[in-house]
Amino acid sequence: MGTSPRMISSSVSATSSVYQFVEEFGRTYHAYKEGKYFMPNDIPEQERLASHPTATSKSMTPRTNGSTHPFDLVHSRFMCGAFSDFPRVFRSAFASLSPGGWAEFQDYYVKMQCVDGSLDGTALEQWNNLLLEGVAKLGKNGLAVARFRQQVVLGATDITRVVAAGFVDVVERKFALPGNAWAKGREEKIFGTMQMMNIMDGLHGIPIGLFTKVLGMSVGEVEALIEDTRRDLKDKNIHFYYVLGLFVVW
Repeated sequence: MGTSPRMISSSVSATSSVYQFVEEFGRTYHAYKEGKYFMPNDIPEQERLASHPTATSKSMTPRTNGSTHPFDLVHSRFMCGAFSDFPRVFRSAFASLSPGGWAEFQDYYVKMQCVDGSLDGTALEQWNNLLLEGVAKLGKNGLAVARFRQQVVLGATDITRVVAAGFVDVVERKFALPGNAWAKGREEKIFGTMQMMNIMDGLHGIPIGLFTKVLGMSVGEVEALIEDTRRDLKDKNIHFYYVLGLFVVW
């Protein structure tokens, strides 16, 4: 079905270009702005993302169509791989909030942490370091959340500057998320197992395009690293974890 340069009616079927994908490494990727998004979009990746908890809410407060500040809450979660300019994001969030509105930003500190050095020299550490290197070359900062609070307190002018956006009150909480079931405690083991499964499901899709196209590794090198990383990921003698930052401003 052809399309018109005019606005397309909601009754028009999707064009065939919507379903055109790029096939590489045994995966499929978006053809739209090819290479901009390095993750696959195939069924395995959709199933991995479907396992993530998702909540969507809406304000029941009456609004006029011309409202300048349409939101009471702006929420963002794990967007460090999407945003290159956090100050702009914070300013935009502030400008979109009603007086007295809140903003909440949740994000990973993508670099794996370890309690005892057992991560040092492992394939898992190498995989993680290469991931950070790759996304950095794409202009993304996997470590941005670590500076959220610091930038507010010090009033610095570089990345993740929240105070300049106009927010007044700031609350930050940090959580440790085990990478597998090594941690003590029932809840910690459950969370660790869920995180291990999440990483395991993305162990191939996350790096294969990034490591080959951006870092110049061969497919064979990446596949070998993935296998070694898979082994380490299941090793409960490697006591690694992620830091999650919850950042609330109003």
